[in-house]
Amino acid sequence: MAITSIDVARLAGVSQPTVSRALRGDPRVSEETRQRVRQAAEALNYVPSETGRSLSTRATRRVGVVVTDLTNPFYPHLVAPLHDELERCGYRMMLFTERSEDAVATERLLGQSVDGVVLTTATTDSALPAELTRRGLPFVFLNRETGMAGPPVAVVDNAEGGRLVARELVALGHRHIAGIFGPRNTTTGQEREMGFRLALAEAGVGLSEDAAVRGPFEFATGYAGLGELLTLRPRPTAVLCGNDVVAIGALNAALAAQVKVPDELTLFGFDDIPMAGWESFQLSTVRHDMHEMARTAARLLVQRIAQGGKGDAERVVFPAQLVLRRTHAAAPGA
Repeated sequence: MAITSIDVARLAGVSQPTVSRALRGDPRVSEETRQRVRQAAEALNYVPSETGRSLSTRATRRVGVVVTDLTNPFYPHLVAPLHDELERCGYRMMLFTERSEDAVATERLLGQSVDGVVLTTATTDSALPAELTRRGLPFVFLNRETGMAGPPVAVVDNAEGGRLVARELVALGHRHIAGIFGPRNTTTGQEREMGFRLALAEAGVGLSEDAAVRGPFEFATGYAGLGELLTLRPRPTAVLCGNDVVAIGALNAALAAQVKVPDELTLFGFDDIPMAGWESFQLSTVRHDMHEMARTAARLLVQRIAQGGKGDAERVVFPAQLVLRRTHAAAPGA
């Protein structure tokens, strides 16, 4: 006879519903009970039936992850720990990679019968979060948010990262400072620029609008943006870039223009993706724990799913810290 969840429940000394909850990683079940259930299941060679479980719980054990910019190397480093944590919680991940969130129709998500959604590249003007809320589909904001109240959030303290860079540049004697920021319709772009501007203002250093370039978080934005900034007079001696990919584009533009980094120009990135530490770049940047941020988002979503899409709107903000490598120096003549 086939082993059933009732057999596992008898061996573990728990109820059959507890077995089902434990094996799908329900946070309401204690870790001790989950371990006991797993050991009983392994001892009996019990394999849960996905079909039967879906019919009985109306759950598919699938989570949709929306990423609109897979060409950015930041996102694979975010998606990998997200996948691993969801798998640990008993969920399979489905990746949706349209070029914009609006192209990810809610019907596609619902059509795949997902239990919840992770939004990693949300823009402040996206209609998708409101539509997911209207449909009652649980979701979590990871990396970016929209300002919407209600869903769980796992993000970095972007404003503090911008402040840290500004204070470092001022301490190094820089006064002609510029920025190549992200898009205006992203919280990462807005908050990094805001923190940077406010800290410069507190130090009595202005950031004029013509010294602020904005664009997608892409190599081309950094390359073209630095070319534009190098035409200013006086020329900037330091630039904060919206992320590391933008900064690498700016580094290449500086090389093409024969501008020495860091002797003539200081460059800072943001995120500290693995590429930033390569010997060919050695980029000074802002670090945050993107892996733990992704794992936290997975846990927040699993908890929200277990609560039937309800519960307190937990917002977890991860600290930022400077990573000082080889692309920063004192201002020329300082």
